[in-house]
Amino acid sequence: MPAGLNRALLTVAGAIVAVILAFVICSVAIVAAGGAPLDAFAAFFDFGPTERAQMNGVAALIDRAIPLFIAGLAVAVGFRMNLFNIGVEGQYRLAAICAAYVGSTFVAPPVIQIAVIIIVAALVGGLYALIPAVMKVTRGVNEVIATIMLNYIAINLTSYLVRGPFSGQKEGQLTTTTPELPESAMFPDLNFIFGWFGLPAPTRAGGLWGFLLVAIVLGVVVWLVLERTRFGFNIKASGLNGPAALASGVGPKRMVIAAMVMSGAIAGLIGLPEILGDKGAFNSNFTAGLGFLGIAVALLGRNKPVGIAIAALLFAFLDRAQGALQEANVPASVVTIIQGTIVLLVVIANEITKRLALRLEERRAAEQLGTNAPAEVAA
Repeated sequence: MPAGLNRALLTVAGAIVAVILAFVICSVAIVAAGGAPLDAFAAFFDFGPTERAQMNGVAALIDRAIPLFIAGLAVAVGFRMNLFNIGVEGQYRLAAICAAYVGSTFVAPPVIQIAVIIIVAALVGGLYALIPAVMKVTRGVNEVIATIMLNYIAINLTSYLVRGPFSGQKEGQLTTTTPELPESAMFPDLNFIFGWFGLPAPTRAGGLWGFLLVAIVLGVVVWLVLERTRFGFNIKASGLNGPAALASGVGPKRMVIAAMVMSGAIAGLIGLPEILGDKGAFNSNFTAGLGFLGIAVALLGRNKPVGIAIAALLFAFLDRAQGALQEANVPASVVTIIQGTIVLLVVIANEITKRLALRLEERRAAEQLGTNAPAEVAA
């Protein structure tokens, strides 16, 4: 078996074992909370009593996974260079409100209107991520500390903007909000896909958000850039060994700035699925915490777009079950416990499988050297 395939199978097996162990451990937590594990796990697969309700549940699951997937990609770009961009939370909130406000100030054909909103969001996210990058390469400020502090600034700045300069609240509204986007800014939904299978279209929260297509394209682009271009190789080389990369002509400082800006630009898109697919504005109840969840999704997906997509779907599946768990008299916080346990166990499983794969490759290389056959070692 090729070394690369062997390592991939070990990785998948480790992740599956980690997820199973997480559910076993969480069964203990459910029993301790006074619930029944079988009822809780049945609630995870309860998508509703009617076909329409089930389609709403499926659309809600995929809609939840879209921003989580984008958040995971943003964090993974930083991780690729050993940069911990903890500031994704602040970057996406600031980008979302700026994009929503700019998009509400003009009316243009849908293609232009949506393209401008996406560009504004990416620019704001990228420029905000540029701050900790410059601080790191010029003054040596740790990016974790810088991005955490910038999160607080961005969150409070966003609260001020939505209540002040960017406010478009109408009389009688309970939540503060930016001005509503024109119809040309709303991304068309993908509800017609359900019709292909003879199923009723979902009716809740804008149905299946069309931004799913943008997320898929984004995932492919990120994979191509990181895995198939010199830029991606330079990022990985700089992250693995900065001095060696510098000796080979790669500027580590330049790559730090490039990686952080790219991570921030992707982070800027996290809030757009909700704005362009459902809300039509940024309001004070806008979904929070996606940036922090993106860290867990990226870790679980091992910083690979395909793995991140699977991790985002798993987290969305767990999040969707919170309501059903409460109906089954199981605390909704069980979901958070499961998510944390899965991430912890997957990190441990990754380390074990990595060492196991390395040991197997060393043994095989030794055996092949003994027979004078060429040795194959995974990159």
